Amino acid sequence: MRWTLKPLREVWLNIGLEKVDTHRGVLVKALLDSRATGLFMSKKLAGKQGFKLEKLAKLIKVRNVDGSDNKGRSITHEVKVNLYYRGHIEQVRIDVCELGKTDVILRML
Repeated sequence: MRWTLKPLREVWLNIGLEKVDTHRGVLVKALLDSRATGLFMSKKLAGKQGFKLEKLAKLIKVRNVDGSDNKGRSITHEVKVNLYYRGHIEQVRIDVCELGKTDVILRML
């Protein structure tokens, strides 16, 4: 008997993000992406949920997976949050940028 495994196209995780200043949390669906170069949150989610934006000292130019320029052009801000997933808690900094319909993208190590 031969087993054939089909690779997953997308892996989505339900995570909690807690604001470090107010300790208010929000549950979101995050895309786990092995090709991502960092942790990213959409500008839309950051604004809607009132995350405290911290201005970066230096802009980060953003390119999409296909090599094209990102609609938002550059990352100018980040947020500091406590990230919760299945009993794991970690304080992280997440870059804020245009992500289309996706709220959060997590780099897979």
